[in-house]
Amino acid sequence: MTDLRFGVVGLGARSRIAQYAHRPGQGSAVVAVADPVAGQREQTLELYPEATAYADHAELLDLKLDGVFLTTPDDLHEGPAIDFLTAGVSVFVEKPLAITTEGCDRVLQAAYDSGARLYVGHNMRHMPVVQTMRQLIHDGAIGDVKAIWCRHFVGHGGDFYFKDWHADRRRTTSLLLQKGAHDIDVMHWLAGGYTTRVNAMGALTLYGGITDRLDRSGQRFADFVSSDNWPPLEQKGLAPVMDVEDLSSANLLLDNGVLMTYEQCHFTPDYWRNYTVIGTHGRLENFGDTAGGVVKVWNSRRSGYREDADQVVEIAGETEHHGGADPHLVDEFIRFVRDSGATLTSPIAARAAVAAGYAATTSLRSNGVPVDVPELAPELVRYFDGGQAR
Repeated sequence: MTDLRFGVVGLGARSRIAQYAHRPGQGSAVVAVADPVAGQREQTLELYPEATAYADHAELLDLKLDGVFLTTPDDLHEGPAIDFLTAGVSVFVEKPLAITTEGCDRVLQAAYDSGARLYVGHNMRHMPVVQTMRQLIHDGAIGDVKAIWCRHFVGHGGDFYFKDWHADRRRTTSLLLQKGAHDIDVMHWLAGGYTTRVNAMGALTLYGGITDRLDRSGQRFADFVSSDNWPPLEQKGLAPVMDVEDLSSANLLLDNGVLMTYEQCHFTPDYWRNYTVIGTHGRLENFGDTAGGVVKVWNSRRSGYREDADQVVEIAGETEHHGGADPHLVDEFIRFVRDSGATLTSPIAARAAVAAGYAATTSLRSNGVPVDVPELAPELVRYFDGGQAR
């Protein structure tokens, strides 16, 4: 089998996902990398010593690559994705697809026009906890889904999202979009529908009061992340530009009538997601979201509080790498590039998650007024839902 030739653009922490595609002689290899920071390029070449390195992604456009992993900061997804798609290169875009609804639509249009394959890295669809919940729903354990609630405890928020570009709304729109795109996509998938209207509230309630700031543009992610940074108000060296919310919640109405609520806090002591799914014949809830956790189902009778659920399913997988989802995500992308076919992830769903997060942010910054999500052009929906086949 001839190796597929892949490039990696944006060499920060998330770029490590491309390692799962580097199997020289076994079907795929990373042959080129790009990042404007020399230190990032030098460290990445230690992983791929046979690769060539460039400062600008445009220098990869003429290398006859089969695909590219786009793991740049969020505001640099749209432009490079369009460039590679227009050049006929298959693109893996780390989520979110873009930081605006219109940006997503431009990327989808570029893929539609060129015929190049577009894949979005919503790895949570491969997480065992999500697949367990979806299978229980599919098997009828709780009847028809009517409501989903998600509480996202972002315990590492001060380190992960308030010390670099994530804290600048010009580069993310908001963390309600940046982080929420994952959870909104999961809830859409579990509910079988997409958001049509949303209202939200939120504020920069804690980190905005910390005056110790530091420009970390020359640092790598590992240079400033530590679980020893506690309590939250004692954080040091936060981003010079910090205008995104650290506490937010959104109410979402789906096209199939399901109601969803998403809550996000960036200064909790613990870091995990809790989903509650309520149906016409019961409810399920996860406790932990990686190996060692469980999904519980209550569906046999009415009662007061009881810990003894009617069904308890252990969560498989791993405790790292998003529950072991990342290798499966990359394997799916490689197969899609080589053979096409159906995938668990969906560009239409990725756009729907961003559109919901963008509308939620618009609502949040407009005193909670409801905001409608614009529809996507029908021809794009048909194309991507059809597996990107002409």
